[in-house]
Amino acid sequence: MKGLPGTPVQAIDGRHALNRMYLKAGSALLLTVALGQARAADTNAVATSPHMPDAYAQPAKLVDLGHGRHLNLRCSGRGSQTVVLEAGATADSSTWYKVQPLLAAHARVCAYDRAGFGFSSEGPLPRNLDADVADLHALIQRAGLTTPLVMVGHSLGSNIVRRYASRYPIDVSAMVLLDPPAQDIGRFAPAWQKDEDTLSVQRFAFLHRCEAAAEKRQLPSNDPQLSHCLGEANPLASPRLNAVNLAHLSRPAFWHTVLSVLQDNARVFKQPVPAGETHGPTPLIVLSAANTYADAQPRDRKGLEEARAHTQAQIVATSSHSRLVRVPDTSHDIQIDRPEAVVKAVEQAMQMARHAPE
Repeated sequence: MKGLPGTPVQAIDGRHALNRMYLKAGSALLLTVALGQARAADTNAVATSPHMPDAYAQPAKLVDLGHGRHLNLRCSGRGSQTVVLEAGATADSSTWYKVQPLLAAHARVCAYDRAGFGFSSEGPLPRNLDADVADLHALIQRAGLTTPLVMVGHSLGSNIVRRYASRYPIDVSAMVLLDPPAQDIGRFAPAWQKDEDTLSVQRFAFLHRCEAAAEKRQLPSNDPQLSHCLGEANPLASPRLNAVNLAHLSRPAFWHTVLSVLQDNARVFKQPVPAGETHGPTPLIVLSAANTYADAQPRDRKGLEEARAHTQAQIVATSSHSRLVRVPDTSHDIQIDRPEAVVKAVEQAMQMARHAPE
C-alpha cells in the first residue's frame, strides 16, 4: 500500500475497523472502498472470490428525495421481511455484492448508495450521522419499503443504523452490526491517537488536493501525486465496471463527500458510545472480526483491541435482547470475507425479532 506523498507508511489492517478515517496508508484505499473491493487479511481468499457483477456498472432505481436529489437503491428477493444494508464510510452498495444475493433467498433485501457515492447525487454538507439518517428515512418513505426493517450496518454503517434505530425505533425490528469500530480510542491507545492526529493533517491536505483536481477536471491525472487519488483498477471488476467507478471517483461530488465524512468520523470515533444510548428489547447482533488489527504495530495492537472490545461490549449492552458473535478468519470486512456469517446472523436476528417481547 502506498503512503501519502511525504507521509511514512505505517500500514495497519486495523485501518478498516476505523472506518477508513484512521488510515496509516495512502488514499489508494479510498478507491478500494468505493469499489467494494476490501482487501482481506487472507489474500488467497480474495483471489478466489467471484467477480463483481456488471449490474453495479449502472444504477438500479433512482429514488427521488426532492430538491433535485436522488439515491440509488438496489433491491432483490421477496418476502414479508425487508432487510436494509448500510455500507461503511466511503463504500457504496457494491460492498454487499456477496451478501445481497445470499440474503435474497430469505427476504426482500435493499442496499443503496449514500449521497455522493456510486450513482447517488451529492447531498448537502456536512455529511454526518444526522444527515445520513435523514436521507435514509426519506429513502425508506419515498421507496415505500415495508417496516419494521432488519437493518445491517458495516463499520460506520453500524453507527448510522444505531442512530437511525434511536431516532425511529418503530421502523426497526432488529439490527446486525458488522465489526463496529472502536470509539474513544485515545483512552486505550494514546500513542496511536497522537500519531493519528499528526498524520491526519497530511492526509487531509492530500485529499484536498484531490478535491481541487476533480473540480478542475484534472482526474484521472498523470501527475505523480494526483495519480494516487484514484489508485488502481479493481481486479475483481470488469473493465466496464472499473471505467464506471473511475468516473465516479473523478467527480467533485465524491471528494466533497469523502472529506466531509472523514472529518466527521474524526469526531465520532474520538467519543465513547453515548451513555444514554438504549434500544430496549430490539434484537441486536454484533459480529466481531478476528483479524481487524492483524497488521497493527505491536505497541498499538493491545490498546486498539481493548478499545474495540470495550466499544462492542457497550453496544451489546444497549439492548436487552442482544449477543456478540466472534467471526474467525476474517478481516474487518466480514461481508467480503465471510458473507455466510452475515447471512446466518441476519436469519438469527429475524428469528429473534419474531420472538421478541412486546
